[in-house]
Amino acid sequence: MGKDKIVVTGAKIHNLKNIDVEIPRDKFTVITGLSGSGKSSLAFDTIYAEGQRRYVESLSTYARNFLQMMEKPDVEGIEGLSPAISIDQKTAPRNPRSTVGTVTEIYDYLRLLFAKVGTPHCPECGKAIERQTSQQILEDVTNMKEGSKILVLSPIVRDRKGQHLKGLEKVRKEGFVRVRIDGEVYPIVDIPELDENKKHSIEIVVDRLVVKDLKKQVQKLSSGQEIDLPNPNRTRLSDSIETALKFGEGLAIISNHDTGEDKIFSEHFACSDCHINVPEIAPRSFSFNSPHGACEECHGLGTKLEIDPDLVIPNKKLTLAEGAIMPWSATTSHLTWYNRILKGVAKAHGFSMDVPIKKLSEEAMKLVLYGDKKRKYKVLMGATNENPDSGGKFSGEYETTFEGVIPNLERRYLETDSDYVRKKIEGFMRILKCPSCKGKRLKPEILAVQIDKKSIMDITEFSVKKALDFFQKVKFGPMKEEIAKQILKEVKNRLKFLENVGLTYLTLNRSANTLSGGEAQRIRLATQIGSRLSGVIYVLDEPSIGLHQNDNDKLIKTLLDLRDIGNTVIVVEHDVDTMLEADYILDIGPGAGKHGGEVIARGTPQEIMKNPNSVTGKYLSGKL
Repeated sequence: MGKDKIVVTGAKIHNLKNIDVEIPRDKFTVITGLSGSGKSSLAFDTIYAEGQRRYVESLSTYARNFLQMMEKPDVEGIEGLSPAISIDQKTAPRNPRSTVGTVTEIYDYLRLLFAKVGTPHCPECGKAIERQTSQQILEDVTNMKEGSKILVLSPIVRDRKGQHLKGLEKVRKEGFVRVRIDGEVYPIVDIPELDENKKHSIEIVVDRLVVKDLKKQVQKLSSGQEIDLPNPNRTRLSDSIETALKFGEGLAIISNHDTGEDKIFSEHFACSDCHINVPEIAPRSFSFNSPHGACEECHGLGTKLEIDPDLVIPNKKLTLAEGAIMPWSATTSHLTWYNRILKGVAKAHGFSMDVPIKKLSEEAMKLVLYGDKKRKYKVLMGATNENPDSGGKFSGEYETTFEGVIPNLERRYLETDSDYVRKKIEGFMRILKCPSCKGKRLKPEILAVQIDKKSIMDITEFSVKKALDFFQKVKFGPMKEEIAKQILKEVKNRLKFLENVGLTYLTLNRSANTLSGGEAQRIRLATQIGSRLSGVIYVLDEPSIGLHQNDNDKLIKTLLDLRDIGNTVIVVEHDVDTMLEADYILDIGPGAGKHGGEVIARGTPQEIMKNPNSVTGKYLSGKL
């Protein structure tokens, strides 16, 4: 039998009535018919299931342990199968960390792009920061005005209080003879006593020299080869810069004596003004799933579960005595611990337990909600004036601190082993933006890495359309352009795939678990197109649902492109335009359920239109 078709013999799964079908390989086939007629039973439960089962069965026993083995469908035989991929309308991943960007792998390429060509900025002052090699620093000094007097300095103390006697003694033992303290140069043996309560800056004077004859000199040999000629001045400056970087832990200062200007150089990403070091930039730095990049407060989620005061006290007309505090309302008796401590706090601060919450002062409310751990309050235990018979075994008073309602709930939520207690406290919580990263998921120093004044998270807030426009226009210098070229190509291709399946309105940071079934399906389709696989059977379930006609045309073109790179595309569909573009149509029917499961018509769209038994044919030809 030829290899140009998939041959299904005796399919009987669900309501299929022992049908035989042939589906052309490397073509675009639509399976249509009434809902419940057996379309999905043929496409998904027979063809896809058997293709996937055979693929998994071909793997080693060890590999099969990690994969779900599908049941063999009720079919006599299927020939001409290849590995199959199902793209149905199941719900999107429920993982809150999954986004449109991560699911489509666009975010992975963005991480690589920012790591390679992004410019770090100081998260405090916003100044661009770059690292320089000793050779780059040397060239910078070489380009200074000839005859300039300079100091090569190594900073060892930057704006820190103290007398720094140990540090200065270490400098002396290393053999240096001068230091600069707060802008003044002193011999190491004649240093003034420093005020330990004031901040000081101390630099080692590594060298003093004049910018003269520092240019690299080369000699051209008769063979055409060029060699560097010895240059004592250049060698001396190079050695001094290396020494300054060594003792300054990667920092060096070139001080121009004539202008009074200090120029700070760093072989690390560091802001010399704010004294902030930026860690080594790598793709993992931009991952909110990695501790190297994730915000330390929300751990990369961008949100936090926090106690909401409005849920804790929903009815502001109630008093504290009436149980206004909902988490404590089940225990409103004056004998309970919570009421006793609240009474002690109210008495100490002069507010009443019998006044409606809305009439309490802001200060009193803040105290009730957030407590005061610095002060101790008297708590009456045992009998009370209101109930003299309530003494029991223990009575009297003692002092304790009051942690406040919200800290109390937070502590119990973290400490409890009870799912019931945790779930109950979650009822008083709301998902809020992380106060540290403002919902952007990453550490501040990573968010400060920019391309064209945009951070990686700024770009993920763009819609697919806006992101594509941004990357079409972004410009780099010659060196960065060469580095970014291939990465940009992958990013733009994937954005175009999303555009072609009608998803230009989605933002890249949209949570995958908020996508509709149709959106999730089209995203998976775009991802598969990006993978450029061939020789695969793709089975899709009504991908046109909910699309505007213009977007539907793009979707059909995408399906045809998937076919044209060497894949078999099988689509369960009712859309007229999709059926008219198909290479082959299978019309299943005639009815639904037990009245379906038969092949009513098969062939090209033109052949289906001529078939008098096919309702679909009459619909396509305009007779219905």
